[in-house]
Amino acid sequence: MPGTYIAIGILLILAIWLIASYNSLVKGRNMVREAFSTMDVFMKKRFDLIPNLVETVKGYAAHESETMQNVISARNNITNATTLQGRVDNENALSSTLKSLFALSEAYPDLKANANFMDLQNQLKVIELDIANSRKYYNAVVRDYNIKTESFPSVIVASMFGFKQEQMFEIATAERENVKVQF
Repeated sequence: MPGTYIAIGILLILAIWLIASYNSLVKGRNMVREAFSTMDVFMKKRFDLIPNLVETVKGYAAHESETMQNVISARNNITNATTLQGRVDNENALSSTLKSLFALSEAYPDLKANANFMDLQNQLKVIELDIANSRKYYNAVVRDYNIKTESFPSVIVASMFGFKQEQMFEIATAERENVKVQF
């Protein structure tokens, strides 16, 4: 009889551990999704500000149409992304082209003095900061979740129930370089 109680106790402990591990992985996966959604909200705000910014700059720097087209093209490419990696790449391209757009303002004193441009630029700076912070949060949540999916013994539960690694949101190598604007 005592052997039966020991076996039941071991099975009960294993069942509790399995349930706790599964719930922890579900929580981690949902936190990753929530973190990406938060970041996506800030990227949508930036996405919506860009047409106003481009139109304001167009009036002052009409002959810089290539930069304008690059910004518009990068913005449009975001909607065509079908994968997380595609989204990351297109968001990075947009960030890079926005840097070029703001670098143009240095060459046009009237543009720098324009209240609409300055307001849009300030709004975009705030949103870029929010995006940077949300990317940090997202990557921290992904890191924690990925550790759970790889660490023993939760790796057993993760593989049993199909929990997969999530992708970090990383910047492109080109975005690490200084923006060069030539006239």
